[in-house]
Amino acid sequence: MVATINLSSKVFSAGDEIPSRYTCDGEDVNPPLTIGKLPDKTQSLTLIVEDPDAPMGTWDHWLVWNIPPAGEIQEDSIPGTEGKNSFHKHHYGGPCPPSGTHRYFFKIYALDSRLDLGADTEKEALEKAMTGKILGRGEIMCLYSKK
Repeated sequence: MVATINLSSKVFSAGDEIPSRYTCDGEDVNPPLTIGKLPDKTQSLTLIVEDPDAPMGTWDHWLVWNIPPAGEIQEDSIPGTEGKNSFHKHHYGGPCPPSGTHRYFFKIYALDSRLDLGADTEKEALEKAMTGKILGRGEIMCLYSKK
């Protein structure tokens, strides 16, 4: 059974608009995240940030794995190994919808091991590598419309 992990942020509440500092209209840095009690035997964390409302299908904003199992991800940080997002970059790319209001999901996974993946890994390969290793999962969703 996969445990539920509480994921929150001190800069936005679930379902609220993310401050522009963390978007393409601002500094475009990752927001701070607080991670609730992790399952026993957690060896690493994986974070996936995605926009399912993108016109061309789900847009991946940030892929990070092998994050040490701690209670926080700091603002403007590189907490682990960063993969290739939909911008074809290896770092956080904040919300930047072409039109309208989009939903952004920050998804955290507690794994029973570290992942042996290269930096050019994209989401499909990351999710495949996580199969059978997930001990817990949590998410927080925020909204954004470009200014």
